[in-house]
Amino acid sequence: MAEPTQPGTVLSVADLTPHVRQLVLLPKTQKILFQPGQWVSLQLPVGIKPPLNRAYSLAEPPSPTGQLTLVFDRVPAGTGSNYLYGLKPGDELLLSGPYGNFSLPPSLDRELLLVSRYTGLVPIRCMLKQLAASGPLPPAILIAVGPAENEWLYHDELHALAAQQPSFRYIPIAMNGTDQEVVEATLTVLRPLITGRQKMTPLLSGVKGFVRPLRAYLMEAGYDRKEVKTETYD
Repeated sequence: MAEPTQPGTVLSVADLTPHVRQLVLLPKTQKILFQPGQWVSLQLPVGIKPPLNRAYSLAEPPSPTGQLTLVFDRVPAGTGSNYLYGLKPGDELLLSGPYGNFSLPPSLDRELLLVSRYTGLVPIRCMLKQLAASGPLPPAILIAVGPAENEWLYHDELHALAAQQPSFRYIPIAMNGTDQEVVEATLTVLRPLITGRQKMTPLLSGVKGFVRPLRAYLMEAGYDRKEVKTETYD
């Protein structure tokens, strides 16, 4: 059975970096109740056999108005992202959701280890915003990898959050290369953070070629597979 969909109206469009755009949508039928880290599915009227289904994580925690904030990068030959780049305020999309199990654990009794690659930061940023809205952040380290310094998403916001919250450490990495090269650059930072320390709560987000090797490393370091929460978007 097909998932129920509803129309959503584009409220605003904004470029966050040279290659990343934000859309704010308002569902027209009913509010979508979600947990930070979850995603919605868009049914786009393009492709060989429309609709083209594409999943996008939510960048902002639930709002009283019910609006949803989606963030995506433009893929040069990407049918879906190029369609989304052509949208303007007032246009409509079909959407459904929420979906996914990538969310904060019920108990924050361990330090959070948040690791993302490029737009994989979106669901993690949503979690951080919700935590920050509730009071002081629990102990957390964020490693955020972007292809270049001008492609670091939410850099000023995260830098300010780290300055305001002593329990939060923000480590941006600029690295544009193969999956293996990006993983190695990330591990160079990650290894000393977990060596000889109590177990943390890892949440990893990005493409499979980034997330899976990092999860494998953490398992080799003594983490159970279920202890490492992951989200991939390819």
